[in-house]
Parts: sequence; structure tokens; C-alpha cells
Amino acid sequence: MLQNSKAFSSFSVDDVEKAKDFYQGLLGIEVKDNPMGVIELVISGSANVLLYPKPNHVPATFTVLNFPVENIDQAADELIAKGIKFEIYNEEYFKTDSKGISRGNGGPNIAWFRDPAGNILSILEID
Repeated sequence: MLQNSKAFSSFSVDDVEKAKDFYQGLLGIEVKDNPMGVIELVISGSANVLLYPKPNHVPATFTVLNFPVENIDQAADELIAKGIKFEIYNEEYFKTDSKGISRGNGGPNIAWFRDPAGNILSILEID
């Protein structure tokens, strides 16, 4: 029944204007205003992602949006230069390096950061 549906993702933010500035101004993603008071992230090759305001917003405790990149070090350096701070993990079985990149932890090289609403985003290296 839903296998041919054009599904899309959405998540809440506490301030749509801050989100728009972050995603468009800092990350360089095209942002469309939607007449319903929401914004849409226009990501090439993907369905638009809907961000909606929620007064009692609580950031997700999981990754809500992943950005595949060809070179994670280059992407991380570019984002760090723009002021992005990556999450640093130093758990017994899960560590990131000084940039915040997880390498060789059983998955792809990946680094997590947060948007102004505290939502978790990632860049992950693709082969």
C-alpha cells in the first residue's frame, strides 16, 4: 500500500527563523518557506525535509538527519571553520577523535553535531 508513496521526513524545532539561518546560512542548504509556517530543506536527490515549530520542542536523542560526504575530514574541517562543534564521545566501547569523528567503531566514519534546536545531525563518509 505505501511502497509507492513519496515519503518525507520531518522534525520539530523551537525557532523556525534560527533553523532557517542555520540550515541556509551556515550549512548552505536551500530553504523554502511554506505557507503553513514551516520550512522545507531542499536537498538534491532527496525528498524535502519539513521543519515545523513546536513550542514545547524537546530535541531528539537520536540522529534526525544524515549528510553523506565523500571526505569526512574535509567536510568536518569546513564545518568547524564555520563554527560547528562536533560531539565528542569517549565511552569505553565508543570513541571519537579530537575532531569528533568516529572511526572504526563498526560502522562508517561519522561525526555528529547539533542544530540550534539541539537536534542531532551527522556527516558520514560514503565509499
